[in-house]
Amino acid sequence: MSTTEIPLFPLSSVLFPCGRMPLQIFEQRYLDLVRDCMRRGSGFGVVWIRKGSEVAREGRAHHELSELGTLARIVDWDQLPNGLLGIVIEGEQRLRLHSTRVAANGLVWGEVTLMDPPEPTPLPPQWASLQEILADLGKHAEVRRLGLELQSDDAWEVGYRLAQLLPLEESLKYGLLVADDSGPLLDQLDLIISHISGES
Repeated sequence: MSTTEIPLFPLSSVLFPCGRMPLQIFEQRYLDLVRDCMRRGSGFGVVWIRKGSEVAREGRAHHELSELGTLARIVDWDQLPNGLLGIVIEGEQRLRLHSTRVAANGLVWGEVTLMDPPEPTPLPPQWASLQEILADLGKHAEVRRLGLELQSDDAWEVGYRLAQLLPLEESLKYGLLVADDSGPLLDQLDLIISHISGES
């Protein structure tokens, strides 16, 4: 696989393919990024910050980034009541981060390999309950505002969207993102949901 350089948006949250996430944009480097991506119709990489801060200190952000991330595109934008720019991003495919550099404006660029999307995989009947949980999550107002299409019979789409929406520790979400097979992904989600249900 060949590599390419793309702008990065390091976040303290994990973004999944098929998942959507709202963001508030206030740093100039990210306002520039959003403007450029919207003008060109291009995407950017979202990578999880293992350690450090999203916000630049003294003109630079100091953080340790995860090896895997997700290519994201802007699917909606608006001015928020607080005056900040609000955008909704959607994950497209996973990426592997090899190296980074910081531009003069503080924006991080990454040399990445875009990973092939997984082949469509029918959701096995034993995981129909995950589909039902996803549908229930879709009834929440916060989820409806994201405009997600939650009806799917594909194992990857159900797994990724469920992982995105569940209130999990980000380290746990990252562990789900790195799964290369839908079976272990769904197995782990089932265990997590059973654990959550057992505590409630």
